[in-house]
Amino acid sequence: MKAEINKSGCIKCGLCADICPTVFRQEGGEAASVRVEEIPAKVKSEAEIAEEQCPTNVIKIRK
Repeated sequence: MKAEINKSGCIKCGLCADICPTVFRQEGGEAASVRVEEIPAKVKSEAEIAEEQCPTNVIKIRK
């Protein structure tokens, strides 16, 4: 599984990084970004929650 973020739609709220810091980061007023190439199995559910909770729906989890 892989995560993608459409940075142009990111409002920089940091929610994804709060929910799943292993996969997402948001620092210094920048748009959120993906930390890892593949989502580790142990944080798969957290990554999916971050996708669901994103207020602008810019996160996509691909299988």
